Amino acid sequence: MNAPSIAAPVTGAVGRFLSGVGLLLRGLGLYVRSPGLMLLGIVPALISGAVFLSAFAALVYFVDDLAALVTPFADDWSTTARSLVRVIAGLAFLGLGGLLAVVSFTAVTLVIGDPFYEKISERVEERLGGTPGGVEVPFWASLRRSVVDSLRLVGLSVLFGIPLFAAGFIPVVGQTVVPVIGAAVGGWLLAVELVGAPFSRRGLRLPDRRSILKADRPTTLGFGVAVFLCFLIPLGAVLVMPAAVAGATLLTRRSLGQSVQES
Repeated sequence: MNAPSIAAPVTGAVGRFLSGVGLLLRGLGLYVRSPGLMLLGIVPALISGAVFLSAFAALVYFVDDLAALVTPFADDWSTTARSLVRVIAGLAFLGLGGLLAVVSFTAVTLVIGDPFYEKISERVEERLGGTPGGVEVPFWASLRRSVVDSLRLVGLSVLFGIPLFAAGFIPVVGQTVVPVIGAAVGGWLLAVELVGAPFSRRGLRLPDRRSILKADRPTTLGFGVAVFLCFLIPLGAVLVMPAAVAGATLLTRRSLGQSVQES
């Protein structure tokens, strides 16, 4: 499908951003209405969540040592100046760790729970009238593509995360502007990652996802940023993951100009 041919919503950028947030809320509604199916999606999220929570807790524990390691130039500074620069360095480490953790958590969870999330996505499509242009994808081929695409997206998060980490050392800007940019970058990557199953069901790959979602970037960012912020809340990633998969299916259908109303 040609991305420029997709009709974008007529509302402004802010309205489309909010409509993207609304897709996650609709996903939560589907979650509440199908608790038996959606609870299956929590199992893989719990497994990977425990691993990533432990890793992030270790980062928090050692963040002071890491901050001192990257700021040896401040050893001879006054106590106040040295403490300030190392607090900034610590926040930069935590910001980078948060971005990488959220994107990597999603990638790992989607791979672990591929059969569960595929079923959730399919159930949402059935409620909306089925999958137009659907193709049969063998399980192992789907899993292999999912792993490769996830690795590529994690690599992109590292490429974006490094300059954001460096910018985090800039006073004020690093603690205000950089987190906003980080949320936008993380939200975009999450959205591209989460729509993998419904796009694959239509025979579309990662480059197709990116080009099609760019046609309505505000809606994609609204959905992705909402998911990103939910994932930053303790246990939020575990509880919201199934709803995010459902919302991503809605985002896919809207981006492809297909109905998002229940039949």
